[in-house]
Amino acid sequence: MIVSDTNLLAYFLISGDFTDEAEQIRRIDSDWAAPVLWKSELCNVFALYMRKNLMSLDDAIEFVNEAEKLIGENEYEIPAYRVLTLVESSGCTSYDCEFVVLAQDLGIPLVTADKKLIASFPDIAISLSDYIGKQG
Repeated sequence: MIVSDTNLLAYFLISGDFTDEAEQIRRIDSDWAAPVLWKSELCNVFALYMRKNLMSLDDAIEFVNEAEKLIGENEYEIPAYRVLTLVESSGCTSYDCEFVVLAQDLGIPLVTADKKLIASFPDIAISLSDYIGKQG
């Protein structure tokens, strides 16, 4: 099991530069977890695509349905005090720190393309390419 941040979910769902890596990660480990806020963040990504006329509403709904199946029951509530503690020590956003707290609690890696997260939490956050490399 891995914690997938919103970027990894978006890369998996929306064809682009990192889709191949996201698909490789899914083949390596198809059990992905995320904090409850993942859905709002992903909908925000889709909203941006819709505003730029890069995605239709129907496509966005299809993608979010697919993501809900992907995450399944692996959604977790995160204690706010733990998030705020990490925010203070790292300077990362509270949204990003929710993913870190979850990875810490589950004792699994947070797979992310967010360089600040990787630099701030090198013991738990790992890049897509490094995760693939460690599994190969």
